[in-house]
Amino acid sequence: MIHPAPHWLAAWEARALTTDQALVRFDGLEPLSTARMHGAWQGSGLHSGHPLDGLLEAYAWHGKTFRSDDDVDPLVFPAGDNAFMALQPALLPIGLALGWPRLARSVLARGVFGVIRPLLRARGPAARLRMVRHRNVGSAAMIYDRIPVIDHFRCIDEHRVLGLMDLRQTSQPFFFLLTREKLR
Repeated sequence: MIHPAPHWLAAWEARALTTDQALVRFDGLEPLSTARMHGAWQGSGLHSGHPLDGLLEAYAWHGKTFRSDDDVDPLVFPAGDNAFMALQPALLPIGLALGWPRLARSVLARGVFGVIRPLLRARGPAARLRMVRHRNVGSAAMIYDRIPVIDHFRCIDEHRVLGLMDLRQTSQPFFFLLTREKLR
């Protein structure tokens, strides 16, 4: 069953918000426990003028999987025939994507990614869930194991979560939507 998005979310999906507008939306949502994050989630970016806007979708990012608080796949991609593959985030050139977003979106870069993607496969969990205080609210957060990134989560409704990626390399947060999937 498809659950209609709140009006403000549908508007954001149709037209980018400024970072300040996005932060107001994020701050207005309820926190959630790490246990509420367990399961498989389909992801999509929410544009706010960040250099990573649209990049994950250009590479066919599927979402995230939270098997437990200590067993998380933060970057799940399709692997054909309804199969999925988790990638190791530490092997991805995030600095390149932030510094040269046009190059990162190029057909050449996507082609290279398609060829080397099997070499980027995660060999175990690549992140963990913890309760973290961010913007004066304690809520579930995903802490990457080998890169300086924390994804903070707030509850939109029982099926959707708003994510805010806090990257040490930039002061501007990146926003994304997670929608709960049925069991894979």
